[in-house]
Amino acid sequence: MQLTLTELILRTVPEGIILILAGYVFSKMKIDKNKILVSGIILGITTYLVRFLPVDFGVHTIIIIVANIILLVNINKINLFNAISSALLSMFTLVICDLANFYFIENILKISFDSLTSSILIKTLWGLPSLILYLVIIALMFYKNNNIKVREV
Repeated sequence: MQLTLTELILRTVPEGIILILAGYVFSKMKIDKNKILVSGIILGITTYLVRFLPVDFGVHTIIIIVANIILLVNINKINLFNAISSALLSMFTLVICDLANFYFIENILKISFDSLTSSILIKTLWGLPSLILYLVIIALMFYKNNNIKVREV
C-alpha cells in the first residue's frame, strides 16, 4: 500500500486537486483556484503519508475522505453537509473510474494488472486514464451546473 515519490507527483497530488475541485462542483460553489491548488496538494501529500500507516485495507480510504472533508470545510469554506456529501460522492466516482480502467486493462486489452506493477512508473502511467476519466466527469458536471454549452465539433 505504500507509495513512491513518483506516485506522489504523478498520481496523488493531481488526484487530490481533482477531489477538491469535485467538492466545489458537487457543492455548486464558485471555483477558487488558489484554495483548490493548496488543498489539493495538502490532500495529495496526506494521501501519500496515510498509505504508510499500518492500517487494514480500506481504512486509509476513510482517513482520506475525512481529510478531504476537513480541507473542504476549513480551507475552502464549504459547509459541512455539502463537504461530507461531495467528498463521499467524489470518492465513489473515483472508485468507479478506477474500476472501469482496471476492467479495460484486464478484460479488453487482456493485460494482467499484476504484470504492470513490476515498474512503479508503468503502473502509475496505466492508472492515469482513470484519473483523466474522473477529470472529464467532473468537468462535464461543472459545465452542466453552470449551463455552459460544450462546443460541437
